[in-house]
Amino acid sequence: MKPATHVVHQGIEPDRQTGAVILPINLSTTFERDPDGEYSRGYYYSRPDNPTRGVLERCLAELEGGQVGACFSSGSAASMAVFQSLDPGDHVIAPLEAYHGTIKMLRTIGARWGLTHTQVNTTDTSAVERAMTEKTKLIWLETPSNPRLQISDIAAIAEIAWANGAKHAGRIGSHGVLLVCDNTLATPLLQSPLSLGAGAVMHSTTKYLSGHGDVLGGALVFADEKSELAQRVRDVQVQVGAVPSPFDCWLALRGIKTLALRVRAHCDNAARVAAFFDKHPRVEAVHYPGLPGHPGHELATRQMRGFGGLLSFEVPGGQAGAMAMIARLGLIRRATSLGGVESLIEHRASMEAQPSMTPDNLIRLSVGIEDPDDLIADLDQALR
Repeated sequence: MKPATHVVHQGIEPDRQTGAVILPINLSTTFERDPDGEYSRGYYYSRPDNPTRGVLERCLAELEGGQVGACFSSGSAASMAVFQSLDPGDHVIAPLEAYHGTIKMLRTIGARWGLTHTQVNTTDTSAVERAMTEKTKLIWLETPSNPRLQISDIAAIAEIAWANGAKHAGRIGSHGVLLVCDNTLATPLLQSPLSLGAGAVMHSTTKYLSGHGDVLGGALVFADEKSELAQRVRDVQVQVGAVPSPFDCWLALRGIKTLALRVRAHCDNAARVAAFFDKHPRVEAVHYPGLPGHPGHELATRQMRGFGGLLSFEVPGGQAGAMAMIARLGLIRRATSLGGVESLIEHRASMEAQPSMTPDNLIRLSVGIEDPDDLIADLDQALR
């Protein structure tokens, strides 16, 4: 199936009992036993499994080309489940630039139970290879990265993980060292990390997948449902219980049905806005992989099927200049998040955990699906 058809139909069948085309929400927290004490219908309590959540997990697994999915109450909960699956003393390689909450988890909570980590520039594959140790069990990758949209070579880093796994057998991933890729900014429609060698994919389903700013969620999809990490993450999901509600799962499924249309509009609008910034005298730099001048443009062209709806740009005057520009906007909303139908803008460094590597004059813009002429007019008057 083509992507636009895939997202409408994948993983969703008419309700067996009623024939309802739209999936019913199953809110029950507990399920009846058979007379002999068994659960022949497959469910016994909603924390380990729920019919509505199960549909979302299967849908995401099929969209990403994986074998099994696991949904969580947020993207951060999904990321944390991966780190909780590691043992004290294990080593993680993480990007220099990534969602600040992920790095903060490693610096604080992960460090408390003995996880160690090294941050490297993952756009330089040789730096990833140099960071590998005998205790490395996980490479965490975010591409495109937040907020400067840096592009890392998934296939090349997967080969590094494979080679290290062959050298140090018995690791937690299918190939020894597991590569987990945060695919939130790309979505399954623009990038397929599992097909490039990643062992798992993470999504904040709050963003593009749900797409309407009204649901919080996260998910992991595994290439091999029998891998040790998949089993450990599933155990964390069940025992810790940071799972989404059935209604949140239903909202995410509803959002996915329009994903192809929305992603197309996000990409087209972001390309228009990026081209506008690229020529504007009051913009010092534009970070968008769709621009030929972006350092990762060539790799993104090979690795992705589109450049996404997020970009960032830098203006004169440091933090004060950036905040003043944002304050003059009339249409674009000043709010933290991305991937929704409305365009959202923020001064990124002031939102991140300190110390932040983000420049003080950098502004992050999540381009929505409004008419791009209206967005450009609002940005132009604010810049001028």
